[in-house]
Amino acid sequence: MPILCLATLLLEDKNVRVTRFDFDPGQETGWHVHKYDYVITAITDCFMLLQHPDGTQTFSEISSGNAYSRHAGVNHNVINHSEQKMSFIEVELKN
Repeated sequence: MPILCLATLLLEDKNVRVTRFDFDPGQETGWHVHKYDYVITAITDCFMLLQHPDGTQTFSEISSGNAYSRHAGVNHNVINHSEQKMSFIEVELKN
């Protein structure tokens, strides 16, 4: 059974949902599909292992303070692939 990260809802209204994700080493989000376009902003340096439904895996490194965006429909599991805590903010764009 995977050990899930801590997801804390910070704000939700008709336009956006803002969630903070905090991971200890090895913790993961669990498999999920993004319903909305979204933006991730790294609070700490993030070393992520991304698992994909076709069985492939990719690694992503995002330095603290940097951001990236993705479109709705992304299906994956995100794992902290480092020996340090990892945190980021996810902003989902509902409109």
